[in-house]
Parts: sequence; C-alpha cells; structure tokens
Amino acid sequence: MLFAPLRERNYRLWAAADLVSTAGTWMQVLGLNWLILSTTGSAATMGVVVMLQALPVLVLGGWGGALADRLPARPVLIASQALRAALALALLAHPGPHLIFAVALASGVIGAFEGPVLGRFGAALVPREALGSALALGSVLSSAGRIGGMALGGVLVGLTGPGVLFGINGLSYLVVIGALAAVRTAELRVLPLAAAGDGGVRAGVRYVLSQPVVLIVLALSFVLGSLGRNYQVTMAAMVAGPLHGSSGSYGLLSTVFAVGAVTGGLVLAGTGRSTLRMLLASGFMISVLQFCSGLAPNVLGYAAVMLPIAAGAVVFDTVVSTRVQLDTREDMRGRVLATLGIVSSLSGIVGAPAIGWLSDTLGPRGALLLAGVVTSAAAVGGALALARAKGRTLRLPVLRRTAEQAA
Repeated sequence: MLFAPLRERNYRLWAAADLVSTAGTWMQVLGLNWLILSTTGSAATMGVVVMLQALPVLVLGGWGGALADRLPARPVLIASQALRAALALALLAHPGPHLIFAVALASGVIGAFEGPVLGRFGAALVPREALGSALALGSVLSSAGRIGGMALGGVLVGLTGPGVLFGINGLSYLVVIGALAAVRTAELRVLPLAAAGDGGVRAGVRYVLSQPVVLIVLALSFVLGSLGRNYQVTMAAMVAGPLHGSSGSYGLLSTVFAVGAVTGGLVLAGTGRSTLRMLLASGFMISVLQFCSGLAPNVLGYAAVMLPIAAGAVVFDTVVSTRVQLDTREDMRGRVLATLGIVSSLSGIVGAPAIGWLSDTLGPRGALLLAGVVTSAAAVGGALALARAKGRTLRLPVLRRTAEQAA
C-alpha cells in the first residue's frame, strides 16, 4: 500500500512538483520572517501576516468550495499557480510592511479558492482505494519539503538576503504549472461536477449539516487542532520556561518534530488504514501524550514525547482529510473540503491565542496538562458520539427492511 499511489504517472508528476513547491513556499516563509524582524523588529507584524492569510479562508472558503465543485480543476490550478508566482516575484524589491500585508491577503484569497480545487484534483490522480495512502504520502512530502526548504533557506538568507528566496519560490510555481501541463487527462479519475442550480454554498452547508459522522469528525478536528496542535507555541514556551533550554534546544525539538511527522506519514501510507478507529486511536494517543509532555523533566524527555506526538498528529490530520472525502458525495467534495479548511483556520486563529494565554496564566506545564485533559475527554466523547451515529446508520436499513416485509 505504501507505494501504490506512485504507480500512477500523474501522481508521480504531481508529487515531485509539489515537493519542489512546498520547499519554495517554506523558503519564502523564512525569508519573510527574517525581513519583517530585521526591518521592523516586531513579532506582532508576523502575526498580522499570518492572520491576513487565514481570514480569507474563513470569509470566502464556502464560495471557493462551491466553485471547486463546478469548475474543471486543472485550468483553475494553472491560473492560481501563475498568480502565486507573480506575488512571490513582487516581493523581490525588498518590500515594506504594506506590500507584505497586501501579498499575504492576496495569497489568502487565492488559497480560499485554490484549496478545495487542490483536494478534488488530488483525489482524481489515484484510484479511490488508494486515496488514503496518497494523502499520507502527501504529508510525508510536505514535511520533507518543509525541512529542505527551511534548511536551504536558512543558508541562503545569510548569504544572499531574502530576495533570492522569493525568486526561488516564484520559479517553483513554474515547476507546478509544467507538471499540470504534462498530466495525462485521460488517466485522471472522473469526479462528477455539481449542477449549475444545485444551491451552491447553501446546498453545501445543508449537506454537511446532514452528515453526523462528518460533523463529529470536524468537531474533533477543531478541538484537538485548537488545543492540541499549536506546538510552535507550546514548544517555545516550554524551552524558554521550565525546561531552561536555549535556541539550540528549540532547533532540536523542531527537528524531532519534523522526523516524527515524516514517520507518521510513512506508517499511515504503509498501512493504508485511514479508518475512523485509526482517527480515534491517534487522537486519544496524542491527547494523552500532550498531558505527559507537561510533566517532562528536561529537553530530552520532552523531545522523546514530541516524536510520537508529531507522528500521531500527522496520522490524525490525514485520516480526517481522508474520511471527510470518502464519506461524502464526490459532487460535494469541494464544499466539504472548504468546510474542513475553515475549521482548520478557525482552530489556528482561536487555539494559538488560547494556548498562549493559558501558558501565561497557568505556566507552560499547566497549559499542556489542562489542554491534554480537555482533548482526551473530547476524543472519548467523539468515540461515543461516532459509535452512536454509526449505530443509527447501521440500524436504519434493518428497520426499513423489517417494515417492508411486514407490509
């Protein structure tokens, strides 16, 4: 199962291009962070940039999903990649904060429409039964691209300045456009498009609200994402606080986390078991481990807990993405993925400040302990709710057949 998606030529093309593009994206992130901090000295400005990228998904995500269900994916993606290349190249002139804010906002708008289209296109690259492995391998490639991009960017930014990083990122989108042009459309799996008068955004909302299993999965994703996913905040707070670490300690933890993420993706891709049981097991495991991380005596002990947390987080997030696609209608795929994107953005916007406030109020250890208790309880509650929802789903056909026989 591990390499099943790689048997598809179209998937190999897309995976290679996506690896290059992801590396370029993280090089630009590093370059922007360096530029903002070196010119303004304000970490708050970095927060504004992140917020401007996330807000359009919340506001426009529903419309992006509705369009994704009606438009052919490949030409939309070619257009979005060209726009992203233009935005990256616009940063070459050592921009001030206003241009950086404008680029971040425009990038968020593109992402609101591009995200659901990417999900539909990715599902068309492989057979339906290989979708779970394809998403897991995508997580591995994303982690590898992040590691490679940040490492290379860290070297280049000191030698050349951030402009070169922006230029490399702009060129990386051309690689994606080339891969999209080389895709064999005859080999793509055909996903049905939504009819022009199917109700658009409102129909998508009604459909998601009518799917109890999907709603429970999304609720779990929000709770665990908001209180259990903001590792950059908690790692920094633990290193600077009770663990008495250094910048090198933070770098070690970031590396351990990246290794764990790659490991989790490989394990899931190898098993191909993107089931609800796997989702619940991984969610409960990382919640309990989050509680345990609050008790870590030193940096090495904390790193030992972060490795399986990172692996479990990738498994959980990938299974969430897989289930919301496999358990819903394909003509609603874009709108369902847009809903997932909105939930993910909300969990980041709500969770990062919440975890930061808890760390300031209760201390980093107290924040991890409390968040671990809440997310563990949410995982147990989600398991009970899913069992109830699936039980109803299973019993209804039996009752219907019984009624038909009695009639």
